[in-house]
Amino acid sequence: MGEKVTAGGIDSGDRQRYRRRLNECLEGLARLLAEKRFDRPKNLMGLEIELNLASPDGMPRMMNSEVLERIASRDFQTELAQFNLEVNILPHRLSGRVLDQLAEELRTGLAYADRKAREVAARIVMIGILPTLTADDLVSANLSEADRYTLLNDEMRAARGEDFELDIEGVERLTATSPSIAPEAACTSVQLHLQVTPGRFAAVWNAAQALTAVQIAVGANSPFLFGRELWRETRPPVFQQSTDTRPPELQAQGVRPRTWFGERWIESAHDLFEENVRYFPPLLPMCGEEDPLAVLEKGGIPELSELVLHNGTVYRWNRPVYAVTEGVPHLRVENRVLPAGPTVTDVIANAAFYYGLVRALADEPRPVWTRLPFAAAAENFETACRYGIDAALQWPRPGRSGSIAQIPAARLVLQELLPMAAAGLDGWGVAPADRDHYLGVIEARCRRRVNGASWQAAAYHRALQSGLARDEALAAMTRRYSDLMHEGRPVHEWPLEGVV
Repeated sequence: MGEKVTAGGIDSGDRQRYRRRLNECLEGLARLLAEKRFDRPKNLMGLEIELNLASPDGMPRMMNSEVLERIASRDFQTELAQFNLEVNILPHRLSGRVLDQLAEELRTGLAYADRKAREVAARIVMIGILPTLTADDLVSANLSEADRYTLLNDEMRAARGEDFELDIEGVERLTATSPSIAPEAACTSVQLHLQVTPGRFAAVWNAAQALTAVQIAVGANSPFLFGRELWRETRPPVFQQSTDTRPPELQAQGVRPRTWFGERWIESAHDLFEENVRYFPPLLPMCGEEDPLAVLEKGGIPELSELVLHNGTVYRWNRPVYAVTEGVPHLRVENRVLPAGPTVTDVIANAAFYYGLVRALADEPRPVWTRLPFAAAAENFETACRYGIDAALQWPRPGRSGSIAQIPAARLVLQELLPMAAAGLDGWGVAPADRDHYLGVIEARCRRRVNGASWQAAAYHRALQSGLARDEALAAMTRRYSDLMHEGRPVHEWPLEGVV
């Protein structure tokens, strides 16, 4: 959320005041949109990556405060648990050699952070879920030492009224319970930000929703949790279930989960903020001093801090973001679909594919969301999470009105979507060398049917076949993953040799 909140008592009066303020913020947002007060296009993008800390033997290390003290950079911050960090890259203009520039900044920053982590016998591991995590690691005692995490945990526990339940059936089945939201910390992701104008927001968000399944299919990197092989991208079900404040009765009534794909294509950014206020009770009902409507009446720009805070507790896979920079408001689409890793090259390739494809889809004269039912997009997302690069997705056929076919994801990418992504990057003005290099990584993954998840699974089974026990095999695979990650070759080039 990025909000400085403090742990303390919350009473019913706080919630009523906060609800009133949320509706005032919504009215303020509607007025800002109607008055066209938003920043003009700047083609700005941003990048955040959540990271894991692991020991040389591949096990999680609960020491983010010690590592952050040594890194001593504002680019690195805490995340939910003590084995998590987050690195933030400053916004860049989508043009020229921006992709190579981002890759160089990430390599430099991560190499420095890893050197500092080694001073306390830890390593930076960029992966969707650290395979060696156990249920004993994901407990409230291992949450980061920040009031906002404690308060969020307390409020979500109180809202649910009972233990959180994990039940995920994939290659194997995992069932577990947790009295806290700590299992959420297993899920480390990449967040891709894109600043857009209000007039373009709906098209970009709809396009981003339509392509979530394709992103997961080519980028899956989270096949294990608690020693079980589950979905190829296990983060989404773990995140949804570990933040699910609905007891079974509310689930049966159709109450929406806080981690939510959504249920419809939209017509404006206001649709999403309004849904968040209408459907989700506040978790952190803390009012600031600002009266947003009074600020507007005086010709100012309100921060809408209550709406921003509430928005941060509804976990959409494509989240709307309102922010004010140097007195000017802007909107962003925050794409939260992808897992971290495996390498910097893979992360930037995933980003190139997303930014190119989201522009191309948003610019289509007959947009994909006018031809693909929203329910099909949601079903595609789950299918891609289950099967990764081997998924088959529902997709509209070119030139056939209303015709939808089931297409292998890798074939869809190779034959249809990569050329669109290339055209989208050209539209942004990205240099052809960057375009071809990073989209070439996506192409190679699809041709070889290899991504982070498939490599992890293959390496793990090779370790089992060598005679290692399950836990030993996961640790051996994690150590080899970490070494290859820091070497930097993209994952489709990783060998299986050397795991044991």
